[in-house]
Amino acid sequence: MSEAATKPDIVVGVDGSDVVGVDGSDESFAALKWALEEASLTGQSVNAVFGWTHSWDMGSEPDSDEAWAKVRHDIANELRVWVDKAAAGIDFDPANLKLTSVKASGTSALLQIGHDSQQIVVGRRSLSRMARWFMGSLSASLAEAAEVPVTVVRIAGSEDETVTEAIANALTPGDKPVHYTQPQPVVEEARRPVVVGVDGSETSRRAFDFALEEARLHDAPLHVMFCWQLKDLGVIPGYENAVAPVKVGQRRAEEILSELMAKARIPDGVKVSTNAFHIPASKGLIAASRYASHLVVGSRGLSGLDAHFLGSVSRQIVNFAECTVTVVH
Repeated sequence: MSEAATKPDIVVGVDGSDVVGVDGSDESFAALKWALEEASLTGQSVNAVFGWTHSWDMGSEPDSDEAWAKVRHDIANELRVWVDKAAAGIDFDPANLKLTSVKASGTSALLQIGHDSQQIVVGRRSLSRMARWFMGSLSASLAEAAEVPVTVVRIAGSEDETVTEAIANALTPGDKPVHYTQPQPVVEEARRPVVVGVDGSETSRRAFDFALEEARLHDAPLHVMFCWQLKDLGVIPGYENAVAPVKVGQRRAEEILSELMAKARIPDGVKVSTNAFHIPASKGLIAASRYASHLVVGSRGLSGLDAHFLGSVSRQIVNFAECTVTVVH
Protein backbone atom coordinates (compact mmCIF):
# COMPACT_ATOMS: atom_id res chain seq x y z
CA MET A 1 0.00 0.00 0.00
CA SER A 2 1.36 3.42 -0.91
CA GLU A 3 2.07 6.06 1.72
CA ALA A 4 -0.68 8.29 0.25
CA ALA A 5 -3.21 5.49 0.61
CA THR A 6 -2.57 5.25 4.35
CA LYS A 7 -3.30 8.92 4.93
CA PRO A 8 -6.82 10.07 5.77
CA ASP A 9 -8.97 11.56 3.02
CA ILE A 10 -9.77 15.17 2.38
CA VAL A 11 -13.53 14.91 1.96
CA VAL A 12 -14.99 17.64 -0.24
CA GLY A 13 -18.64 18.41 -0.84
CA VAL A 14 -19.00 19.10 -4.55
CA ASP A 15 -22.51 20.43 -4.62
CA GLY A 16 -23.99 21.57 -1.35
CA SER A 17 -27.58 21.51 -2.59
CA ASP A 18 -30.27 18.95 -1.98
CA VAL A 19 -31.24 18.38 -5.62
CA VAL A 20 -30.11 15.79 -8.11
CA GLY A 21 -27.48 16.78 -10.62
CA VAL A 22 -24.05 18.39 -10.40
CA ASP A 23 -25.02 22.04 -10.73
CA GLY A 24 -21.53 23.38 -11.47
CA SER A 25 -21.86 26.14 -8.86
CA ASP A 26 -18.83 28.39 -8.49
CA GLU A 27 -18.70 27.70 -4.74
CA SER A 28 -18.57 23.94 -5.13
CA PHE A 29 -16.06 24.16 -7.95
CA ALA A 30 -13.80 26.37 -5.84
CA ALA A 31 -14.01 23.92 -2.92
CA LEU A 32 -13.12 20.96 -5.11
CA LYS A 33 -10.23 22.80 -6.75
CA TRP A 34 -8.89 23.88 -3.35
CA ALA A 35 -9.03 20.29 -2.04
CA LEU A 36 -7.22 18.92 -5.09
CA GLU A 37 -4.50 21.58 -4.82
CA GLU A 38 -4.08 20.85 -1.11
CA ALA A 39 -3.83 17.11 -1.77
CA SER A 40 -1.25 17.71 -4.48
CA LEU A 41 1.00 19.18 -1.74
CA THR A 42 0.31 16.59 0.96
CA GLY A 43 -0.08 13.40 -1.10
CA GLN A 44 -3.43 12.73 0.54
CA SER A 45 -6.46 11.30 -1.21
CA VAL A 46 -9.61 13.26 -1.99
CA ASN A 47 -13.12 11.88 -1.66
CA ALA A 48 -15.49 14.06 -3.71
CA VAL A 49 -18.93 13.57 -2.17
CA PHE A 50 -22.18 14.49 -3.85
CA GLY A 51 -25.15 14.23 -1.50
CA TRP A 52 -28.50 14.41 -3.24
CA THR A 53 -32.22 13.93 -2.87
CA HIS A 54 -34.89 13.62 -5.53
CA SER A 55 -36.03 17.01 -6.84
CA TRP A 56 -39.57 18.01 -7.84
CA ASP A 57 -38.40 19.16 -11.28
CA MET A 58 -37.24 15.64 -12.19
CA GLY A 59 -40.74 14.26 -12.46
CA SER A 60 -41.90 11.20 -10.59
CA GLU A 61 -39.43 9.39 -8.35
CA PRO A 62 -37.84 6.24 -9.81
CA ASP A 63 -39.91 3.21 -8.89
CA SER A 64 -37.46 0.35 -9.44
CA ASP A 65 -33.91 -0.66 -8.65
CA GLU A 66 -33.03 -0.33 -12.33
CA ALA A 67 -34.37 3.22 -12.49
CA TRP A 68 -32.46 4.22 -9.35
CA ALA A 69 -29.31 2.62 -10.79
CA LYS A 70 -29.68 4.76 -13.92
CA VAL A 71 -30.03 7.92 -11.81
CA ARG A 72 -26.86 7.08 -9.89
CA HIS A 73 -25.03 6.22 -13.12
CA ASP A 74 -25.95 9.56 -14.69
CA ILE A 75 -24.86 11.45 -11.57
CA ALA A 76 -21.53 9.61 -11.48
CA ASN A 77 -20.85 10.47 -15.14
CA GLU A 78 -21.61 14.17 -14.60
CA LEU A 79 -19.53 14.17 -11.45
CA ARG A 80 -16.53 12.67 -13.26
CA VAL A 81 -16.67 15.32 -16.00
CA TRP A 82 -16.87 18.08 -13.41
CA VAL A 83 -13.98 16.70 -11.34
CA ASP A 84 -11.80 16.36 -14.44
CA LYS A 85 -12.43 20.03 -15.20
CA ALA A 86 -11.50 21.08 -11.65
CA ALA A 87 -8.31 18.98 -11.73
CA ALA A 88 -7.02 20.57 -14.95
CA GLY A 89 -3.54 22.02 -14.41
CA ILE A 90 -3.13 20.52 -10.92
CA ASP A 91 -0.38 18.00 -10.26
CA PHE A 92 -2.73 15.53 -8.58
CA ASP A 93 -2.54 11.74 -8.90
CA PRO A 94 -5.94 10.53 -10.21
CA ALA A 95 -5.38 7.27 -8.30
CA ASN A 96 -5.87 9.29 -5.09
CA LEU A 97 -9.35 10.46 -6.11
CA LYS A 98 -12.55 8.77 -5.03
CA LEU A 99 -16.03 9.80 -6.22
CA THR A 100 -18.99 9.17 -3.94
CA SER A 101 -22.65 9.95 -4.60
CA VAL A 102 -25.22 9.21 -1.90
CA LYS A 103 -28.95 9.76 -1.57
CA ALA A 104 -28.84 12.05 1.46
CA SER A 105 -28.71 15.74 2.24
CA GLY A 106 -25.33 17.34 1.64
CA THR A 107 -24.72 17.97 5.35
CA SER A 108 -25.67 14.46 6.47
CA ALA A 109 -23.59 12.80 3.77
CA LEU A 110 -20.49 14.87 4.52
CA LEU A 111 -20.74 14.39 8.28
CA GLN A 112 -21.08 10.63 7.91
CA ILE A 113 -18.46 10.07 5.23
CA GLY A 114 -16.05 12.67 6.61
CA HIS A 115 -16.26 11.48 10.22
CA ASP A 116 -12.71 10.06 10.23
CA SER A 117 -11.20 12.27 7.54
CA GLN A 118 -8.35 14.73 7.92
CA GLN A 119 -10.70 17.56 7.01
CA ILE A 120 -13.97 18.34 5.22
CA VAL A 121 -13.99 21.00 2.52
CA VAL A 122 -17.02 22.92 1.26
CA GLY A 123 -17.72 26.13 -0.62
CA ARG A 124 -19.62 29.00 0.95
CA ARG A 125 -22.98 29.72 -0.60
CA SER A 126 -23.66 33.20 -1.99
CA LEU A 127 -26.35 34.18 0.50
CA SER A 128 -26.58 37.86 1.32
CA ARG A 129 -25.28 38.97 4.70
CA MET A 130 -28.84 39.39 5.97
CA ALA A 131 -29.85 35.93 4.78
CA ARG A 132 -26.71 34.36 6.30
CA TRP A 133 -27.44 36.12 9.60
CA PHE A 134 -31.02 34.85 9.92
CA MET A 135 -30.89 31.56 8.01
CA GLY A 136 -27.32 30.46 8.49
CA SER A 137 -25.66 28.32 5.84
CA LEU A 138 -24.74 24.73 5.12
CA SER A 139 -21.07 25.56 5.64
CA ALA A 140 -21.61 27.16 9.07
CA SER A 141 -23.85 24.32 10.25
CA LEU A 142 -21.33 21.77 9.03
CA ALA A 143 -18.45 23.56 10.75
CA GLU A 144 -20.32 23.41 14.06
CA ALA A 145 -21.52 19.81 13.79
CA ALA A 146 -18.36 18.13 12.46
CA GLU A 147 -15.76 16.49 14.69
CA VAL A 148 -12.90 17.13 12.25
CA PRO A 149 -11.57 20.41 10.81
CA VAL A 150 -13.91 21.99 8.26
CA THR A 151 -12.49 24.28 5.58
CA VAL A 152 -14.92 26.70 3.95
CA VAL A 153 -13.62 28.06 0.65
CA ARG A 154 -14.86 31.52 -0.25
CA ILE A 155 -14.76 32.82 -3.79
CA ALA A 156 -14.22 36.51 -4.46
CA GLY A 157 -17.23 38.69 -5.11
CA SER A 158 -20.86 38.25 -4.11
CA GLU A 159 -24.16 40.01 -4.18
CA ASP A 160 -23.08 41.79 -0.96
CA GLU A 161 -21.41 44.46 -3.09
CA THR A 162 -24.57 45.01 -5.14
CA VAL A 163 -26.70 45.29 -1.99
CA THR A 164 -24.18 47.63 -0.37
CA GLU A 165 -24.32 49.88 -3.42
CA ALA A 166 -28.12 49.85 -3.32
CA ILE A 167 -28.03 50.86 0.36
CA ALA A 168 -25.57 53.67 -0.38
CA ASN A 169 -27.86 55.02 -3.13
CA ALA A 170 -30.95 54.77 -0.94
CA LEU A 171 -29.34 56.73 1.91
CA THR A 172 -27.50 59.37 -0.14
CA PRO A 173 -29.48 62.57 -0.86
CA GLY A 174 -29.89 63.64 -4.48
CA ASP A 175 -30.23 61.75 -7.74
CA LYS A 176 -26.54 61.22 -8.50
CA PRO A 177 -25.70 57.47 -8.43
CA VAL A 178 -23.29 56.29 -5.76
CA HIS A 179 -20.93 53.47 -6.70
CA TYR A 180 -19.52 51.26 -3.97
CA THR A 181 -15.99 49.98 -4.47
CA GLN A 182 -14.75 47.11 -2.32
CA PRO A 183 -11.43 48.11 -0.69
CA GLN A 184 -8.56 46.05 -2.08
CA PRO A 185 -5.71 44.83 0.14
CA VAL A 186 -2.28 46.16 -0.79
CA VAL A 187 -0.75 42.67 -0.88
CA GLU A 188 -1.84 40.20 -3.57
CA GLU A 189 -3.55 37.04 -2.32
CA ALA A 190 -0.64 34.70 -3.04
CA ARG A 191 1.58 36.66 -0.63
CA ARG A 192 -0.93 37.16 2.20
CA PRO A 193 -0.33 35.37 5.52
CA VAL A 194 -2.14 32.48 7.09
CA VAL A 195 -3.86 33.91 10.18
CA VAL A 196 -4.81 31.91 13.27
CA GLY A 197 -6.88 33.10 16.20
CA VAL A 198 -5.73 31.83 19.61
CA ASP A 199 -7.03 32.26 23.15
CA GLY A 200 -5.02 29.77 25.19
CA SER A 201 -7.60 26.98 25.03
CA GLU A 202 -6.77 23.44 23.95
CA THR A 203 -8.93 23.91 20.85
CA SER A 204 -6.99 27.00 19.82
CA ARG A 205 -3.74 25.05 20.27
CA ARG A 206 -5.02 22.54 17.72
CA ALA A 207 -6.00 25.43 15.46
CA PHE A 208 -2.47 26.80 15.79
CA ASP A 209 -0.95 23.43 14.81
CA PHE A 210 -3.25 23.25 11.77
CA ALA A 211 -2.36 26.81 10.72
CA LEU A 212 1.34 26.15 11.20
CA GLU A 213 1.16 23.19 8.81
CA GLU A 214 -0.79 25.26 6.26
CA ALA A 215 1.86 27.98 6.40
CA ARG A 216 4.60 25.41 5.93
CA LEU A 217 2.86 23.70 3.00
CA HIS A 218 2.19 26.95 1.17
CA ASP A 219 5.45 28.69 2.10
CA ALA A 220 3.40 31.49 3.64
CA PRO A 221 4.02 33.62 6.75
CA LEU A 222 1.90 32.80 9.80
CA HIS A 223 0.28 35.56 11.85
CA VAL A 224 -0.96 34.61 15.32
CA MET A 225 -3.74 36.84 16.70
CA PHE A 226 -5.08 37.01 20.23
CA CYS A 227 -8.25 39.13 20.19
CA TRP A 228 -9.13 39.83 23.80
CA GLN A 229 -11.56 41.48 26.18
CA LEU A 230 -10.95 41.88 29.89
CA LYS A 231 -13.12 38.88 30.73
CA ASP A 232 -10.78 36.70 28.64
CA LEU A 233 -7.70 37.52 30.73
CA GLY A 234 -8.73 36.04 34.05
CA VAL A 235 -7.63 37.72 37.27
CA ILE A 236 -4.88 40.27 36.63
CA PRO A 237 -2.42 40.62 39.57
CA GLY A 238 -3.05 43.88 41.41
CA TYR A 239 -6.59 44.17 40.09
CA GLU A 240 -8.28 41.34 41.98
CA ASN A 241 -11.09 43.66 43.16
CA ALA A 242 -11.01 46.29 40.42
CA VAL A 243 -11.34 46.62 36.67
CA ALA A 244 -7.91 46.80 35.05
CA PRO A 245 -7.21 49.65 32.61
CA VAL A 246 -6.94 48.69 28.93
CA LYS A 247 -3.18 49.33 28.97
CA VAL A 248 -2.73 46.82 31.79
CA GLY A 249 -4.99 44.36 29.98
CA GLN A 250 -2.95 44.75 26.81
CA ARG A 251 0.27 43.95 28.68
CA ARG A 252 -1.37 40.85 30.21
CA ALA A 253 -2.69 39.75 26.81
CA GLU A 254 0.80 40.08 25.33
CA GLU A 255 2.20 38.02 28.21
CA ILE A 256 -0.36 35.27 27.59
CA LEU A 257 0.49 35.26 23.89
CA SER A 258 4.23 35.13 24.65
CA GLU A 259 3.67 32.17 26.98
CA LEU A 260 1.75 30.35 24.25
CA MET A 261 4.45 30.98 21.67
CA ALA A 262 7.21 29.88 24.05
CA LYS A 263 5.66 26.40 24.00
CA ALA A 264 5.26 26.29 20.22
CA ARG A 265 7.52 24.23 17.98
CA ILE A 266 8.03 26.24 14.82
CA PRO A 267 9.38 24.38 11.74
CA ASP A 268 12.45 25.83 10.05
CA GLY A 269 11.54 28.29 7.32
CA VAL A 270 8.14 29.35 8.71
CA LYS A 271 8.05 33.03 9.61
CA VAL A 272 5.73 33.68 12.57
CA SER A 273 4.56 37.05 13.91
CA THR A 274 2.16 37.77 16.76
CA ASN A 275 -0.25 40.49 17.89
CA ALA A 276 -2.75 40.94 20.70
CA PHE A 277 -5.68 43.26 19.96
CA HIS A 278 -8.33 44.63 22.32
CA ILE A 279 -11.39 43.70 20.24
CA PRO A 280 -14.07 40.96 20.25
CA ALA A 281 -12.71 37.84 18.57
CA SER A 282 -15.30 37.61 15.79
CA LYS A 283 -14.94 41.28 14.84
CA GLY A 284 -11.14 41.22 14.93
CA LEU A 285 -10.72 37.99 12.98
CA ILE A 286 -13.28 38.97 10.33
CA ALA A 287 -11.32 42.20 9.86
CA ALA A 288 -8.11 40.17 9.58
CA SER A 289 -9.67 37.96 6.91
CA ARG A 290 -9.56 40.87 4.43
CA TYR A 291 -5.77 40.67 4.50
CA ALA A 292 -5.26 36.89 4.90
CA SER A 293 -5.01 34.03 2.43
CA HIS A 294 -6.45 31.57 4.98
CA LEU A 295 -7.99 32.09 8.43
CA VAL A 296 -7.90 29.29 11.01
CA VAL A 297 -9.96 29.31 14.21
CA GLY A 298 -10.94 26.90 16.94
CA SER A 299 -14.58 25.99 17.52
CA ARG A 300 -15.74 27.40 20.83
CA GLY A 301 -19.49 27.95 20.95
CA LEU A 302 -21.90 29.89 23.12
CA SER A 303 -24.78 28.35 25.02
CA GLY A 304 -28.40 29.14 25.76
CA LEU A 305 -29.95 32.36 24.46
CA ASP A 306 -26.58 33.80 23.44
CA ALA A 307 -26.08 30.89 21.04
CA HIS A 308 -29.61 31.27 19.63
CA PHE A 309 -29.48 35.01 19.02
CA LEU A 310 -25.79 35.72 18.50
CA GLY A 311 -24.36 32.50 17.16
CA SER A 312 -20.90 31.18 18.00
CA VAL A 313 -17.72 33.05 17.13
CA SER A 314 -16.80 30.38 14.59
CA ARG A 315 -20.27 30.58 12.94
CA GLN A 316 -19.97 34.36 12.56
CA ILE A 317 -16.49 33.99 11.09
CA VAL A 318 -17.56 31.29 8.61
CA ASN A 319 -20.51 33.41 7.48
CA PHE A 320 -18.76 36.75 7.16
CA ALA A 321 -15.01 36.20 6.65
CA GLU A 322 -13.56 37.40 3.36
CA CYS A 323 -11.11 34.55 2.79
CA THR A 324 -11.01 30.76 3.10
CA VAL A 325 -11.68 29.66 6.70
CA THR A 326 -10.88 26.45 8.59
CA VAL A 327 -12.70 25.66 11.84
CA VAL A 328 -10.74 23.18 13.98
CA HIS A 329 -12.42 21.12 16.72
